[in-house]
Amino acid sequence: METVQTLEPGDFTLADLDALPDDGKQYELVDGMLMMTPSPIPLHQRAVSQLFRCLDRNLPPDEFELFFAPLDYRPTDRRSLQPDLMLVRRVDVGLTHITKPPLLVIEVLSRATRSKDLVLKRSLYEEAGVPSYWLFDPIGEELTVLELDNGVYVERATVKGEDAFETTTPYDVRIIPAEMVR
Repeated sequence: METVQTLEPGDFTLADLDALPDDGKQYELVDGMLMMTPSPIPLHQRAVSQLFRCLDRNLPPDEFELFFAPLDYRPTDRRSLQPDLMLVRRVDVGLTHITKPPLLVIEVLSRATRSKDLVLKRSLYEEAGVPSYWLFDPIGEELTVLELDNGVYVERATVKGEDAFETTTPYDVRIIPAEMVR
């Protein structure tokens, strides 16, 4: 008779995460706690898709690569996160996941993930040294741009509706929040 091992909350490892079935759900691991996120709604996916297109438009392909979830960013041996979008240096792309801090992480807010993205993931990305963290609210048509300053995220910009956010770091990007949900 086979014995089934049950794991208590806080006991999950990366090996346990890797052994989960490919069931279409998004699983993340934070210090032994397994988190599951339900499938996103069309508005969320539209925003992810449009943000990807905007960022991909001027992407220097020899230098950077842009990924969308699900793809694991594993900053430590007890954490595995799946940002909606992440921009990484090509040289930092691993065979199965990313371990070096992405240059940019974007989370699209939803009812199911809002507090996790605004509080938990913000602190985890900050601690991991991710230089830029963008939060996009598709319902409010709002983009908030956070950048590391002496190890702490500082709000660099908040743009809404038809207003444009433009940056040259790490390359030329222009985002108009209202266009990300059309």
